[in-house]
Amino acid sequence: MESAMRAFRKRIKLARLSDESTLGGRQLTSGKKSGIDAMMPPREFPAAVWIALAEAGRLKHVGEGFYSLPEE
Repeated sequence: MESAMRAFRKRIKLARLSDESTLGGRQLTSGKKSGIDAMMPPREFPAAVWIALAEAGRLKHVGEGFYSLPEE
């Protein structure tokens, strides 16, 4: 479960970074915050792992297979 949490945190961090660093028609980024607050968990781990993490309070199930970090 620890490796699943590390993978989830890493993927959501990379998704947010990618969303924040999109370039427009100019040379600088817009500097806006990412609107990504939930994502589908990595498929390398079975669904039972994500359900167990949500029941333990380490993740929050927001519906339709999406999970978010609870402190957000």
